[in-house]
Amino acid sequence: MTVPYWVQDAIFYQIFPDRFANGDHRTNPANIAEWGSKPTLYNFMGGDLRGIIQKMDYLLDLGVNALYLNPIFLSPSNHRYNTSDYYTIDPKLGTRADFDALLDVAHSNGMRVVIDGVFNHCSRGFFAFADLLENGEHSAYKDWFHVKKFPLNAFTSGDAENYSAWWNFKSLPKFNTDNPEVREYILDIARYWIEAGVDGWRLDVPNEIDDDAFWASFRQIVKSLNPDAYILGEIWEVDPRWVDDQHFDGLMHYPVRDALLESLNSQINATQFGDKVEALLQAYPAENIKAMYVPLGSHDTERLRFKVGGSLEKAKLAFLFQFAYPGAPAIYYGDEVGVDGDKDPDCRRTFPWEQHEWQGDLRPWIQQLVSLRKNLPVLRRGEFTRVLAEDTAYAFARTLGSEKILGAINFSETEQIIRIPMEGFWEDGHEVRSLLNHRKTSVQDGHLEISLPAWSGILLK
Repeated sequence: MTVPYWVQDAIFYQIFPDRFANGDHRTNPANIAEWGSKPTLYNFMGGDLRGIIQKMDYLLDLGVNALYLNPIFLSPSNHRYNTSDYYTIDPKLGTRADFDALLDVAHSNGMRVVIDGVFNHCSRGFFAFADLLENGEHSAYKDWFHVKKFPLNAFTSGDAENYSAWWNFKSLPKFNTDNPEVREYILDIARYWIEAGVDGWRLDVPNEIDDDAFWASFRQIVKSLNPDAYILGEIWEVDPRWVDDQHFDGLMHYPVRDALLESLNSQINATQFGDKVEALLQAYPAENIKAMYVPLGSHDTERLRFKVGGSLEKAKLAFLFQFAYPGAPAIYYGDEVGVDGDKDPDCRRTFPWEQHEWQGDLRPWIQQLVSLRKNLPVLRRGEFTRVLAEDTAYAFARTLGSEKILGAINFSETEQIIRIPMEGFWEDGHEVRSLLNHRKTSVQDGHLEISLPAWSGILLK
């Protein structure tokens, strides 16, 4: 295998550090916003690394065993995708000692920690770009960036004109990774934090460094230090180029989310849904399919609850399929308690630690799914096949040797009876039970007949 053995067993939890939990008020800036206030592009809420440590019992109780942290390095913004110093933990989040403590607590509880690497671009305050602004064409770092002409204008409003920047934002100058000095600098960062004990890198917009040799070198450095380190690429589309032993172990598998949301919003029927999610399983090697990071939301998308119109039934159904589908399911912090939010920055709200703000039984439902995923290898390693796709009804099987699980979904707003053919699966008289509510039924006349409420699903064993 070329992918880490542990990823197929992982249940990820993504944390936007400023918004999860405030564990050390001494790190808060003077103008800290009130916890729970409306998120903006500029305000800080006070979440930090000590907050994550203090809430480790909550994470373990939820059942997750891997963390993905949005950027933690020194940066002037709350999202920290404009890095000023890749070797320094942002003081608003804590110290290097705090980060080391987080790694220790996570690892002692069997939890992996993957951090965000933003290597396509940096901050205007990054030392090499600051030198370039100060010294212009005399700067020793003029070839670290894509300069079109001098002087550079980096601080007024408007798009970047005299240098290349991510989406032309002046605050995000793009590295020139063709420069050997820049390549060595980035590779040293990769080396430094793997040696510090992180369990992998999530790579921000890696396709914008359109250089196979660069990523092969990155992989070689990381895997030479820790063969089990996870390399995850933020690629939004289906693109097999980026998944192999010269690139990444897995991708952020947004196409699964897209198909689910289209079905939950009645934009496609069950056959179209099946065609989409099944085609994804053929797009990549089998071992990489199991190493895909499967999200229902992230810091870059509207919240799941927002996308399903506030329906807890639809949200629960989305989580059911996510946990039954190949790849590592990923929970965006707060989605498990029904946090709402439009596109960013609204999707980056603070976590509501007052339990009366939690929505319905969503969290216990996810805990149940986590438990099933952990206890049943077939849900992590089994083959995925279609059993039925008719109008708004979809059924699938996960099989691993003699172990079989049948899943059925009602993608409609009314209760329906689904009649599922069992030829070659279970014989007449075979009794099966729901893994979610222990309801029992049996195969008759070569079929399994199941009644499902609106926007619901079932897993049978």
